Amino acid sequence: MFGSSIKNLSVSIDRLNERNTFSSGDQVTGHISFEITKQTKITSITVALSGVAHVHWSSGGGGGRGNRKHYSAIMKYFNYRGVILQENAIRETTKLSPGTHVYPFTCQLPQGDFPSTFHGPQGKIVYTLKVDIYRPWHLSKNFETELNFVHHIDTNLPYLWAPLSGTNSMTLCCLCCASGPLTMTATVEKKAFIPGETVKINCNISNGSFKTATPKARLEQKQTLYTQGRERHREVVKRFKSVSGEPVAAHTSDVHTELKLTIPSSAYLTVSNCSILVVDYIIEVSTRAIRCWKKAYICFTNLNVHRTRWNQSESLCLFPIHRAGAGYTEPTGIVNHLLKMAKSLGLESHIAPLNMALHHL
Repeated sequence: MFGSSIKNLSVSIDRLNERNTFSSGDQVTGHISFEITKQTKITSITVALSGVAHVHWSSGGGGGRGNRKHYSAIMKYFNYRGVILQENAIRETTKLSPGTHVYPFTCQLPQGDFPSTFHGPQGKIVYTLKVDIYRPWHLSKNFETELNFVHHIDTNLPYLWAPLSGTNSMTLCCLCCASGPLTMTATVEKKAFIPGETVKINCNISNGSFKTATPKARLEQKQTLYTQGRERHREVVKRFKSVSGEPVAAHTSDVHTELKLTIPSSAYLTVSNCSILVVDYIIEVSTRAIRCWKKAYICFTNLNVHRTRWNQSESLCLFPIHRAGAGYTEPTGIVNHLLKMAKSLGLESHIAPLNMALHHL
């Protein structure tokens, strides 16, 4: 890799936590090591931290490759460089003797509202630590490793723990005859979940139709890519595992069933603070009658998967920020009721978070 004089370069980064993640303002410490086979002149050794988002996609293509249009955008968040070994002020170079050389380093991630690490087929957000070795009359040699960066959120907001509910209904038709309505109400008891936890979706179904209906839930990841200025965009949807509930017989009312949907531990975190790449999560709950293309569905949009410090530990959160689809039940009444209780009981410390919750709803 480095010819005959420098080999076995490695970079070791100290872990801050069990998940080996880093966040805004964290210190990154570790050491680099390499072997020298003969006396070698070194001008300097530097370490750099950088964060960048990049998206790219193509469209069109009718009539040949020449008609395809390509779009891309880059967002640079930071690029800081520090010196591990500096050139000698007199001789301008440092001579390293044969053997193994180890140099510790310490650098700090800047404070800022930076999005979490993400890798997709047409977009990515990456944070890297790069070590460069400069030698006289040689191209610089480098070693690069990626940091798993996490954007933390505040889970103390009450609206994150309020249930989300939706209702939808449809009527099936056969020739000139219309059946009774097929109605479904779905409720998610909370919005915050740890990695691998099962989301419990409670469904209440009244099947007034003449066909058996089956409820189903599915988790999707939606990636929205933008050019600079958001003049162009593209959406990419990744579907995760879906689950089905027990069939509900025809002409049956008020049937309660529970769908269990597990959040993959490998799912990337929500990205909502990047101007060229947005990552959302959607839960779609539907019920469809046998041999019928129509379905009644409830779509909980803009669900967020975040890693957050909660009770002094990190966890994943899945919660909606914006309103869901058809039949959405507003949670503002719940927060208003809590706000009145806090004021009547003189709980001043709870009033500000509740007002912030109302602002987000």
